[in-house]
Amino acid sequence: MQTLFYVIQIVLAITLIGVILLQVKNAGLGSSFGGSDASIYTTRRGLDRVLYQFTIVLAVVFVVTSMIVLRVTG
Repeated sequence: MQTLFYVIQIVLAITLIGVILLQVKNAGLGSSFGGSDASIYTTRRGLDRVLYQFTIVLAVVFVVTSMIVLRVTG
């Protein structure tokens, strides 16, 4: 049972990392050194919105599985 939760947690962690990396916008060299970034206050639409909501869901599921693993092993 513990092994199943560990595998689920690893899969969730890798998926969460991938989804977060897909969201990175305007991470070019110019914007990292204070370059002009006029698109900070834009609304999320389409795929950006879906990725944002999916990230929140994955993070909550990851925290819940972490608590379950803690309860099962402790």
